[in-house]
Amino acid sequence: MSDNVEKYIKRKVYKSTSSDIAQKFVDAGLEQMRACINCGTCTGSCPSGRRTAYRTRVAIRKALTGDVSVLQDIDIWLCSTCYYCYERCPRNIPVTDMIIKLRNIAVEEGYILDSHFGLANNIFYATGHGVPCNAENQKQWRDLRESYGLPALPPTVHSYPEAVKECQTLMNEVGFKDLMDNAAKLKEERKAAAEKAEAEKKAKEEEKS
Repeated sequence: MSDNVEKYIKRKVYKSTSSDIAQKFVDAGLEQMRACINCGTCTGSCPSGRRTAYRTRVAIRKALTGDVSVLQDIDIWLCSTCYYCYERCPRNIPVTDMIIKLRNIAVEEGYILDSHFGLANNIFYATGHGVPCNAENQKQWRDLRESYGLPALPPTVHSYPEAVKECQTLMNEVGFKDLMDNAAKLKEERKAAAEKAEAEKKAKEEEKS
């Protein structure tokens, strides 16, 4: 019987699972995730899911089962945090908060999108702004502000550049820079491992030919 099962029944094989994901949810006070009945109300309510491949239920299910591939899934970054799923969940599960936590875990494990990493590390940390407006090619925005009687630069670190250091000190104190440095390190390690595996694969193919 077991031979027939293995021969005729296809089973989905997860490359890697870990209970760490679910435990991190519990540690963050989101243990209510275990009450999920996989009904799909979150997916059916999601405005982002209507226009993308993002399926809230799939992401939550992977997190519950410890499927670490969810951390590499670009779909978790497509959530717009509109909280519609949160409001409609029949088990009152904080679904949106769970997606945000998934993103946090993904960053901790180095699975942050390059565009997000560049914004967080190269712009936000470096300038104190998520959307700087003091660059040479952004003169039109400064002109627009002045046309409304506003100063060309807002009264933020753009007007007080010495405050950038204070912002960076705060980000260092809360561990933001360490988080970014660790993400960069893990991304480089994975990239190097992938390149090595590709080179070994190519070498074996050349040997066979």
